[in-house]
Amino acid sequence: MTSPQDAKLDRIVADARRSAEQRDQGYRERALKMYPWVCGRCAREFTRANLRELTVHHRNHNHADNPPDGSNWELLCVYCHDNEHSRQTDHTGVSALNAEDKVPAATSNPFADLKSLLAKRPPNDG
Repeated sequence: MTSPQDAKLDRIVADARRSAEQRDQGYRERALKMYPWVCGRCAREFTRANLRELTVHHRNHNHADNPPDGSNWELLCVYCHDNEHSRQTDHTGVSALNAEDKVPAATSNPFADLKSLLAKRPPNDG
């Protein structure tokens, strides 16, 4: 006969296994199983201890394009991944942000009154 505590423990274990299976279906987990844990740009090698620093880059920059064969993915360290997205932004002038998420340009000039402020400054006694 199982106690209520044993039943609760069985549910926790079952939930943990179910969550692990769902995570394994994600593209990052699939890519980590498919490819060696090496950055595709700088060739840095990863272990379980630092695996969180290895990311999946979508080659065509479309995060919804996740073919089962992984042909749109490459593993990049966080530094190379940031560099790749910076290069894409520099090349196209468009960031990965949606148009409605873009930060508006500054409308004020912090140096507008600088000349008059400097003119009011006492001479340097240096």
